[in-house]
Amino acid sequence: MFVTFLYFRAGIAQLARASPFQGEGHGFESRFPLHKKMNFDEYQDITDKTAIYPNRGKNIVYPTLGLTGEAGDVAEKVKKIIRDKDSNIDTDTVELIKKELGDVLWYLSQVAMEFGLTLNDVAEGNVKKLRSRKKRGTLKGDGDNR
Repeated sequence: MFVTFLYFRAGIAQLARASPFQGEGHGFESRFPLHKKMNFDEYQDITDKTAIYPNRGKNIVYPTLGLTGEAGDVAEKVKKIIRDKDSNIDTDTVELIKKELGDVLWYLSQVAMEFGLTLNDVAEGNVKKLRSRKKRGTLKGDGDNR
């Protein structure tokens, strides 16, 4: 299954501008032009080159803490939409949330890699689980093994 996602044009453009891989024969800009949809494997390949943290490859704690922190940032921004903007969402807010979700995606990618998984593995497994639950009428409720 070829799973694609809407990549974040601004985030990728910023990464491309600040990329340490420019001019070093890595072909970042030509491999991933801004008009091209990107699959999870491509995203993971790009972001893997930006991962710098202690004991990378043997450290599930660091990216997991980063993931929870960034998810908390998303929740905080949503809370402020309710409190400060009377739940009205404007284009500036959408851009802010998009940047935060990009950070969540980066850490999610790193957590998956620490477990030897690709984001495609995770996405395909999740779709399989949801299809099974829908077929069995168990989308509602709680528990992982319903």
